[in-house]
Amino acid sequence: MVDQHTPRSLIVTLYGAYGRASGDPSVPVAELIRLLGAVGVDAPAVRSSVSRLKRRGLLVAERTAGGAAGYALSESARQVLDDGDRRIYGRAAPRLSDGWVLAVFSVPEAERHKRHQLRSQLARLGYGTAAPGVWIAPAHLEEETRHTLRRLALDPYVELFRGEHRGFTATPGAVARWWDLDAIAALHAEFLARHEPVLAGWTGRSGEPREAYRDYLLALDAWRHVPYVDPGLPAELLPPDWPGGRSAEVFGRLHEALRNTGEAYVRGGGAG
Repeated sequence: MVDQHTPRSLIVTLYGAYGRASGDPSVPVAELIRLLGAVGVDAPAVRSSVSRLKRRGLLVAERTAGGAAGYALSESARQVLDDGDRRIYGRAAPRLSDGWVLAVFSVPEAERHKRHQLRSQLARLGYGTAAPGVWIAPAHLEEETRHTLRRLALDPYVELFRGEHRGFTATPGAVARWWDLDAIAALHAEFLARHEPVLAGWTGRSGEPREAYRDYLLALDAWRHVPYVDPGLPAELLPPDWPGGRSAEVFGRLHEALRNTGEAYVRGGGAG
């Protein structure tokens, strides 16, 4: 499901979209309540979710320039969002000739809890399982993999390799085994069912900043999870009716149409 829109997810999405501008990076609590209220989150849920995000190290308490209580992104959270930008806001069409990155890890028995952490992180990055202990992804994910594993201090347990698939199964058949393509296609179809009509409703018209902000934040909150499930496989390895290109186009057009107009509501302190 891509449209869960939990308060915590919406807060992270809000910071990712509008909370990394230069200047005062701290968002006052009252502003968080206002901005999340526009997408149906009440004040107690905002406060509770902010507390959880603080405990997880994603937000840090920080006074604004005016002295109000507020929260800013932690450095690790900022790195996560910066890495995510390359996926969420458009990446170059992958080429089969770019090859693959392989992640092979070995964890001592005394630290076996890190095996689950490694598997979870590689899955979250979009890796498929080529064989027990061998994880595979398109080569363009290598840099983000390095950032993620180093940030989590998991890199000592992992070796990364670059290479080509040389058989024995034909590569499209192997890809269908390494990833659940039906599940990924269903995510794209779900996004399209919800947000393609939203795009159609905005085509040829302008709207109020609050409305643009609401529709954009909900679309971004839904979309930003999809590129982590879909690793961006070369088109020649996918079914001919693959919906990923269309869903990426719909999000891209929503981003172009709504993001800046929505920012007027974010910066307007209640206007719009």
